[in-house]
Amino acid sequence: MPSISADHLLEQLNWRYATKIFDPSRKIPSETITALEDALVLAPSSFGLQPWKFIVVGDQAIKDQMPAISWNQTQPKDCSHMVVLAMQQGFNRGDVGRFIDRMAEARDVSAESLAGYEEFAGGFVDGANKEGWIDAWSKNQVYIAIGQLMAAAAMLGVDACPMEGIQPASYDKLLGLEGTGYTSVLGCALGYRSEDDKYASLAKVRYEKSEVLERR
Repeated sequence: MPSISADHLLEQLNWRYATKIFDPSRKIPSETITALEDALVLAPSSFGLQPWKFIVVGDQAIKDQMPAISWNQTQPKDCSHMVVLAMQQGFNRGDVGRFIDRMAEARDVSAESLAGYEEFAGGFVDGANKEGWIDAWSKNQVYIAIGQLMAAAAMLGVDACPMEGIQPASYDKLLGLEGTGYTSVLGCALGYRSEDDKYASLAKVRYEKSEVLERR
């Protein structure tokens, strides 16, 4: 499988930043947004269980309503597409069974042949439910997905801004998630930076590699 060079990877990751001001006149081409959607679908998750849903909002009328429920941040309105990442609430053993059925279909094997894996993953989910932290686990999975989305966007030259500063209940109402078993966790604005965004030219502020990374 061909790969990009290490230099290209680091160039793109150094290029990206949390975009504060988007150019509202620039829209992401359809083939690029499709690739970013596919990158989200390919995001890894614990046991592969994917306790999430992604809502990609390109409708300007919907985006115009988002700053008021995003602590007056303008990125959702001005970006090309606002991605809302939602977690599945109350993930349970039945959801594990649904995933096993999908695995059997994708790999052309019987569901019975996957009984060991179903018991392995299902035992974890049962324990998490019993101990009361299944929703915290599901929420953590969503953060894995946004990391993949942002890295993919950088590789494609698309600007992004991860946004925890949203009001989840209000987003759920706006996007029709109420009563679906899913709830908004955070958003990611996608588009192209404005020439007026001073943060684009600022040096990245990171601790020295020796301070945050060890080799053993």
